[in-house]
This record gives sequence, structure tokens and C-alpha cells, in this order.
Amino acid sequence: MTIGVALPLQNRIDPTVQLAREVHEFGLHSAWFGQTFAYDSPSLAAIVGREVPGLHVGTAAVPVFGRHPLLVSSQAQTAQAATGGRYHLGLALGTKHLTETGFGIPYERPIRRLREFLTALRQLVETGSADFHGELLTATTPLPASVPGAEPPVPILVAAMAPQALRVSGELADGILPLLAGPRALAEHIVPAVTAAAEAAGRPAPRIVAFVPGVVTADVDSVRETATETLAFYEQFPSYQRVIGLSGATRAAELAVIGDEETVAAEVRRYREAGATEVAFTATDLGGKEDRRRTWKLLGELANG
Repeated sequence: MTIGVALPLQNRIDPTVQLAREVHEFGLHSAWFGQTFAYDSPSLAAIVGREVPGLHVGTAAVPVFGRHPLLVSSQAQTAQAATGGRYHLGLALGTKHLTETGFGIPYERPIRRLREFLTALRQLVETGSADFHGELLTATTPLPASVPGAEPPVPILVAAMAPQALRVSGELADGILPLLAGPRALAEHIVPAVTAAAEAAGRPAPRIVAFVPGVVTADVDSVRETATETLAFYEQFPSYQRVIGLSGATRAAELAVIGDEETVAAEVRRYREAGATEVAFTATDLGGKEDRRRTWKLLGELANG
């Protein structure tokens, strides 16, 4: 199992690069970047990966609404070339509210859009060309679309947790990026579904990159309270409500791994046993700088133990 972290959002690029250097120094495998309406995460990942040799970088995740496979392919291949093959592209369906409010486009037929997006994008990153005509998307290449040095082909992962999205991801992607999906949800619902879809499509076993909120701390009660406030954001979305329930919880913060080194290490093992091939800890800054560094230190030891 490889272990990485999602980097806390910074106001500037240079501090983000410095944090990524810390990640690498602690012996962690990867650093991941979210996508909002601010930084372009593939570009940020390319900068960080270039500045921190040896560190894998990824986006988790770029919404498919408001974007086109040709443009995302260009971004991803450029990041792959810039990092010497250490870039991982994460995609997501996004949400109805952010899509319709931000882009002014209807959030309609998301699974169909995901299927078409992945079909065209895989052609582009694997061959440098596409000739795709779907119901919702068209992607053709009257000019070459390959980027020299973008080797191997960019891995494509999807922030999928619901049955239909898991089926499409198993068929067309290289893996998934579940967030707030505890070991129970992974073992009983998510891993079997995406693995079966990949097998049926004749594809390799998918990567399961489990994103886990977690902090090593002595102040468990205070950090748990902060986590409850911070992670409540996800509870408004049906997809997260569902996976939180499948994990045996009622609140998102119940799935945050908070405690001493022994407690957190045991939870990492539970995720591995549930089928996660990789773990990326997120929200590691909930307890402040010293707890974050303590968390990264432990995760680096687990990654190299």
C-alpha cells in the first residue's frame, strides 16, 4: 500500500511547494490537490511535481461538467511530461449546485456525461488522438493531441462511490478516489462493485485510493469538534450521505481518524484490509501545524515500514 496526503489549500504557490517538500521528506508517496474555482489543480500539480522530484502528484478531483476531454487531456499530458510520469488525474461528477451556479449549465445526465468523457479522454491520453461522437460530447483531433514526454499514459481515476458511477469507472478508468467511505462501505459495497465492473470489461484490477480525514493528536476532543464543523459541508450532498450511512456512521466526522499513533496506524490497516490499495490522508491540518507534522511523520513510517 502506498500512502499520501491531500495538501491543505495555501494562498500562494511557493508555500504549497514547501509543504510538498515536507511530504517527500517524511517519506510519503504522493501529494494531492483539490479543484475549486481558484487554482487550476493540474497546473499546480505540475509545478509541485517539477519542484519536488520523486513525489507523485495528483488532482482529486476535476469536475467533468464545464470542461472538455480535449482540454483536460492537454492539461493532464502536460503535467505528466513536466513531472516525468508522476502525475495522476482525478475526475469527479461535481455537484448540481456548483455546476449550475458557477457555470450556468444544467446538471443533467451526469453518468452519461462521465461515460462519454472517460471514453474520449482515454483515447486521447493513450493514442494522442480521438474520433468520438457521443450524445453529449464530441471530441475529434484535426491536429495532433499528444504531448512529447507524457509517458506512461496518464492514470485516470474517478471520485466514484455510487453504483452507476462505480460501474462506469470500473469499465473505463484506472481506479477510484472515494472520500468519507469507511472500511465497511469499501469492503461491502465499493470495492466489489468497481472490481466486478473492471473484470467484466477485461481491465486490470482498479486502484482504490481511499481519502481519509485524519490527524494524530493528543487533543482528541478539540480536533474532533473542529472536524465535525469542517466536514459537515459534505453532509448536504446525497452521495456523501449515502456512503456515510453505508460506513455505519451518521455524521461525516465519525469517519475521521483522530487519536494517537497506535490508533491511526490501526485504522490505516483497516482500510488496507477493506481493499484500499492506497490511502491519502486529508484534513491533516485540523489540529494545527505540529499535529499535521506528527501525522505526516507517522504516515511516512507506515509507508516505509
